[in-house]
Amino acid sequence: MTHSQNAELERQAAESSVAGPDNRLRITLMVNGDRREVEIEPRVSLLDALRERLHLTGTKKGCDQGACGACTVLVNGERILSCLALAIQYTGQEITTVEGLALDGSLSPLQQAFITHDGFQCGYCTSGQLCSAVGMMREFDDGVPSAVTADVASGTIDFSDTEIKERMSGNLCRCGAYVGICDAIREAHSEVHSEVHHAGESR
Repeated sequence: MTHSQNAELERQAAESSVAGPDNRLRITLMVNGDRREVEIEPRVSLLDALRERLHLTGTKKGCDQGACGACTVLVNGERILSCLALAIQYTGQEITTVEGLALDGSLSPLQQAFITHDGFQCGYCTSGQLCSAVGMMREFDDGVPSAVTADVASGTIDFSDTEIKERMSGNLCRCGAYVGICDAIREAHSEVHSEVHHAGESR
């Protein structure tokens, strides 16, 4: 995001934030394509705003200190830890939670792959795993290297298990469903790329 884009978002946040009683602010959040107004104190995290104010409880509170990844959501397509983010920082930006991943009421390829490959057990971490995987695959497709990328100058990265595990290492699964999670992500990534390839051939 450019400096001018950041400045514009800050301007919009200032205009849409109205002081209320007890130093609360009325802000507008764009969540899963919907414009939602909420009145909060400036210190309220994005996680608490989503769960307690907007009642989007798919995003989970795990450690509440940025260590487990259960609270992962997408902001403008990039994954963030919502427990470490203040809600007022994201006024006017596009926020996607697990509730917004379905496509026209149907599960996304990634969600379906998690079911097919048993990529969860208790399910508590699953919403964070899903959102993180969406952001991670976008990073990979954009050519962003990871700590285990062998040759960052080559411009080509293999979507290997090693890459997946490293890129998803911030999302913990205490049930140990990591094999299924990796299999699900690999299948979803392959399916999406196959659809894009076939769409290109049909033109």
